[in-house]
Amino acid sequence: MRFIIIGAGIGGTSAGIALQRLGHEVVIYDQIRENKPVGAALSLWPNGVKVLNWLGLHDDMVALGGIMDTMAYYDGHTGETMCRFSLDPVTTQTGQRPYPVARADLQGLLMERFGMAHIRLGMRMVGVSQTPDDVTVTFENGETATGDVLIGADGARSLVREHVLGEQIERVYSGYTNFNGLVPVDEAVGPADQWTTYVAEGKRVSVMPVAGDRFYFFFDIPQPAGVPYDRSEGTAPLRAAFGGWADGVQRLIDAIDPATSLNRVEIWDIDPIHTWVRGRVALLGDSAHNTAPDIGQGACSALEDSFVLGLVFALNTLGPQDALARYQQVRTERAGDLVLRARKRGWETHGFDPEVTERWYEGLRAETGENVIRGIVGNIVESPVNLGGGLLS
Repeated sequence: MRFIIIGAGIGGTSAGIALQRLGHEVVIYDQIRENKPVGAALSLWPNGVKVLNWLGLHDDMVALGGIMDTMAYYDGHTGETMCRFSLDPVTTQTGQRPYPVARADLQGLLMERFGMAHIRLGMRMVGVSQTPDDVTVTFENGETATGDVLIGADGARSLVREHVLGEQIERVYSGYTNFNGLVPVDEAVGPADQWTTYVAEGKRVSVMPVAGDRFYFFFDIPQPAGVPYDRSEGTAPLRAAFGGWADGVQRLIDAIDPATSLNRVEIWDIDPIHTWVRGRVALLGDSAHNTAPDIGQGACSALEDSFVLGLVFALNTLGPQDALARYQQVRTERAGDLVLRARKRGWETHGFDPEVTERWYEGLRAETGENVIRGIVGNIVESPVNLGGGLLS
């Protein structure tokens, strides 16, 4: 069949590879003019890594991923260790090591493996129409593309979603702004093989190792939506929000080059939706389940979409509409649940109810790792990657 995918991000390219491996003709269109991923890096927990293994990318993933053996929380003010524990139980309980990875590295790998010859950049979609037999996309430059199936992997402000639902839905502000980027590893901030997080005042400062002796960092600042920011301000908002914090935090801020390694994004999500399909058109990734990053499952959930999409087209033969309906049946509850789990986690950690956040801090000071590991694994074990084709009847 002929597949059109709108969006060349993690979800769109992984879905493209999955469908190519089944022998389908796939073309990806994206309005970007060059590969400049939004955000510095992402957490690939075992459910996401397993999809990449399934796509034949295991060795490439290992080369790009950071080695993250331990996890620790530090008091943001004093730098005192609140808890520290091994992440090995995540690997042993799920059968796969997690890998933090620079987003540009992963997206570049996926685009290269899919094939740049089949990716059209600078193509902004402006319209969708479909008949019982095919679907046609119209682009801003006047070009059109017709195929058997359209996959909308076009992000949080998805135009394909508007076609599927018949309306544009409003995003929900998560209550905080995130600053993120990449810096060289500095053991004064945290060990090179550790996910290190400083917490206080409902704020978070965190580093994860990625390939190339680099830390992926992020700072969370609870604040209203729409706070003005100009890139010329550089790290000034970080110095204001984290002044007086521990030495490790100050070292991290000092290491940031605002010109090349500092992104700022307000965190929004969308309420779970359970209509992902209209005829020959389906949603995938953020267009279907835009989520806050508080449980690190955004990219993993998009990869799960690609896995299920590939399986339904491999296993079912009653036509594309039937396959897409089965895809929707498998994915909407699981993806929506992850959105709500991330919201709950964000409420707990960002001080929106100070008593709740303070109880979390107190729990961290007594944490042996068991509770945190249970939460991480709990986000993974219900993945269709673990449950396999049994869900796809």
